[in-house]
Amino acid sequence: MPRGNKRPEPGREGTAPISSANFLTNPPLPELLDLVEQLRFSPQEGRIWLSDQRMILVHNEVFGALRHELIETLGIEAARGLITRMGYLAGSRDAALARTMRPTHSPFDTFMVGPQLHALEGFVVADILEFAMDSETGLHYSEFVWKDSAEADAHIAIHGIGSVPACWREVGYASGYASSFMGKRILVREVECRAMGHTHCRGFAKSAEDWDNPELDLKYLTAQPVERRSSSFAVSIPRVRPTGQQTKIDKNIGQVDADKPVGASVAFNTTLHKINRVASTRASVLLLGESGVGKSLLAQEVHKRSPRSQKPFIQINCAAIPEQLIEAELFGVERGAYTGASETRFGRFEVADGGTLFLDEVAALTPIAQGKLLRVLQTGEMEHLGSNKTRTVDVRILAATNENLSDAIRQGRFREDLFYRLNVFPIVIPPLRERQDDIPVLLEYSLHKFSKRHGRAVVGVTDRALQAILNHPWPGNIRELENVIERGLILAEEGQPLDIYHLFTIHDDFKTENAITSNAQGLAMLKSEPLDASELFADNVDIDGWAARMLRDGVALFDVENALVRAAVEKTGGNVSRAASLLGITRSQLDYRIKKLSD
Repeated sequence: MPRGNKRPEPGREGTAPISSANFLTNPPLPELLDLVEQLRFSPQEGRIWLSDQRMILVHNEVFGALRHELIETLGIEAARGLITRMGYLAGSRDAALARTMRPTHSPFDTFMVGPQLHALEGFVVADILEFAMDSETGLHYSEFVWKDSAEADAHIAIHGIGSVPACWREVGYASGYASSFMGKRILVREVECRAMGHTHCRGFAKSAEDWDNPELDLKYLTAQPVERRSSSFAVSIPRVRPTGQQTKIDKNIGQVDADKPVGASVAFNTTLHKINRVASTRASVLLLGESGVGKSLLAQEVHKRSPRSQKPFIQINCAAIPEQLIEAELFGVERGAYTGASETRFGRFEVADGGTLFLDEVAALTPIAQGKLLRVLQTGEMEHLGSNKTRTVDVRILAATNENLSDAIRQGRFREDLFYRLNVFPIVIPPLRERQDDIPVLLEYSLHKFSKRHGRAVVGVTDRALQAILNHPWPGNIRELENVIERGLILAEEGQPLDIYHLFTIHDDFKTENAITSNAQGLAMLKSEPLDASELFADNVDIDGWAARMLRDGVALFDVENALVRAAVEKTGGNVSRAASLLGITRSQLDYRIKKLSD
């Protein structure tokens, strides 16, 4: 078997040994009945449901036509990336459902929720030839056959038999599902395909660090600039056949550059698409979003993808500089301009001349500094503090803030004309709680980064720790996630997995009962009360009528509130954050109520 295809070898760097205890050959698949029950049709409403996710039926011929149009319009590489990412996100969503299913089954049966759901959704049937998984060591390996792939059918109908594998969506789905299920980046490669004339499609799944040249696969999971539009299938698509040379991958940074943003969600890739569009221009960019979402890193990405990438990138935190010094820092100062100015100094604008200046926390600028900044944006001219000599600079401005600038304008703290100059191309970066598909990728990235920084290593993440990380709302966003992982890694024993109790000491929110118990346990805990409020979450509910019945029956307000809590948690399948949103309260408030119910 070629080296790139075989299962991880015991003792190889970065690879956990596979023992006979956790390696399965041709394992029997569990029954599908429990998953079939999750699929519901509501023709009267025009809706199809898979658990609490709305689904749609699409003609495979229509999918094939759209696939072909993407290839013709964008080129094969861009089209492949788009379709792969679509599959990745679908797999990630199904993994969220899989974690709530089969709580008493074996790890294999629980993992097989994803492949069986994919078959139920009509895409492909997977036969598992070999399988090994251990979440605590991060081990994942499988060899499988895809039978009757719908995507292969769609490809063959238009393009016929060729020389490259064509199940891009299936590869993305399997990679996204396994990555989200394991909490680390798992890559799937298709080595045989019916679109290449084979009887069935065949693939392998392994951790990214266990593959030769994983960057060939990772590039399809991140939005890239569309540089060419060739649709010819003569274009070389990376194959998994070995070259005889193994590319050394830096395992300490999770197969990505240390200074590049990472993610896999729709929101993340949409942001990268916007950056690709604006980077090559001279337009000012305003990055908006909560604290900790990565505005600084994305500003650097705009600069790196711009024609100014070889020129200086200067960053200044406007909130960190005393008010009396901000003008001197930005525009320079002449000797003797004020007490302590013993020499003439260049400002950040002059240092960044020809390049990019990133103004972080721009809302903190003083009114005078705002006026001078507006002039530079309009004319490219400025003066040193204490000088009347006009200087010309060529600087592209990137700015960021977590404030609502419209509110700041109404309050008189920010100039409206400056806002319009900065807001030429706004990019809103969603909070991490709206980008849950990014969490497994960020988790793996953080573990690698901090292992290198502190000379410590953990081998993986336990199931309950991963569940707590996925359930947490992350009000501090990526910054909070990195802090939690860094401190947890320091607390964990060398060579052991990161467990839930390493997170206990870090943030009180991780101490809630629901964060560390399965959804099934949480629901069982809440079903002991007699009052039922589930009908309040149905369509066209008569809330007034329900309330009148409660008053007529003499039900206490305390019991009504408890019933609403139980119904909301049951409605969301045990997802505390979503249940809190339904009830219009914070997660911590709902956690407290759940804990009181369990006492």
